Amino acid sequence: MNQPVTVLVISDALGETAASVALAAAGQFDEGAVAIERLSRVQDARQVKSYLEPLLSAGKKIAAFHTIAQDKLRKDVADLLVKLGVPAIDLLGPAIGTIAALTGLAPKGIPGIIHRTDEHYFQRIACMEYAVEHDDGRGADDLSEADIVLIGVSRTSKTPLSMYLALQGYRVANIPLAPQMEPPQALFEVDPARIFGLVTTMEAIAPIRAQRLGATLAQSVAGSYADPTSIELEFAYARSLMKRLGCFVVHTDGKAIEESATEIIERLNRILLTRNA
Repeated sequence: MNQPVTVLVISDALGETAASVALAAAGQFDEGAVAIERLSRVQDARQVKSYLEPLLSAGKKIAAFHTIAQDKLRKDVADLLVKLGVPAIDLLGPAIGTIAALTGLAPKGIPGIIHRTDEHYFQRIACMEYAVEHDDGRGADDLSEADIVLIGVSRTSKTPLSMYLALQGYRVANIPLAPQMEPPQALFEVDPARIFGLVTTMEAIAPIRAQRLGATLAQSVAGSYADPTSIELEFAYARSLMKRLGCFVVHTDGKAIEESATEIIERLNRILLTRNA
């Protein structure tokens, strides 16, 4: 196997943003083709030089991905990388420059500002607490504070979606649907634009349910949970209720949690923007 390429993540903060981009790019290649290293909390270009020179002397193939908030330091590091002949991607500078040009405002130049413990941080914590307290039908007698309400039959990704959306700053409740369970009255009092019905396919859900049942005894007691006929009845009931509520339906089969969450957020934002126009 060829020598792996080293992507050095350089930042005057933690380097989380650049590391995420580097991981996403590396994921497009075979495992082991790219090695990612991180140089965080850089305060001077000399730190970068000291880190790189031994690697370059050893003949390593290196590229640098950097997110540096401080303008002078960013320029110094960029100049150094050119001098050393290291291919580099500035992931932050062009974005800051574009926004500054459009707004006419000067950037703050504060490293790691999005990771500071501020009101947004505490808002996300509050949203996480809300999601836990309103998971799987808990607290469903009052949904007045929910930004988003997820409904769906068992194993349609309600809980992981709730937690992911909570991390994005949304108060999310999720309610399981089943023919033998009466939905809470509070659900019918929620703005339909804030309700999202999660649906999937038989091919996606049946194996997951069967695996969850596991033991023979469990299957004998609750075998209908993974029975295709019973699942179809659940699907029909869920579709009927979603139609009655007038909510938007999201297909979760074959999708990453992030994809479904993005679909929900974009739909909600479009509706709210239209109403406020």
